[in-house]
Amino acid sequence: MNWSSMRRHARLLVFGSVVAVVIFAFHPASAQATLRKVKNRVDPVYPDLAKRNNISGSARVELLITTDGRVKDVKVLGGNPVLVDAVVAAVTKWKYEPAAEESSVVIKFDFTNQ
Repeated sequence: MNWSSMRRHARLLVFGSVVAVVIFAFHPASAQATLRKVKNRVDPVYPDLAKRNNISGSARVELLITTDGRVKDVKVLGGNPVLVDAVVAAVTKWKYEPAAEESSVVIKFDFTNQ
């Protein structure tokens, strides 16, 4: 094997190692959230204020779920504040299956005045 061939093999080895590190380093931890199942789910109650004022629409929140399955934090992503309050009140009572690490999931609820 000559000197230029050895350098080419060394470059390929370094490139392959860098690619492997990038793939594993940037694997999203939140992907696990799709595998976690809700053990206890409380549906949001359509608020009377929203019914009286014909408020309908969606509310979106992001949940941070602890390793033991509790909802640790709720981040509001959008929606009418009256509807969002109902969603936050409900999802804080949810319980997920345990997992090795914290994860997050985005939840969307649609409210219609019927």
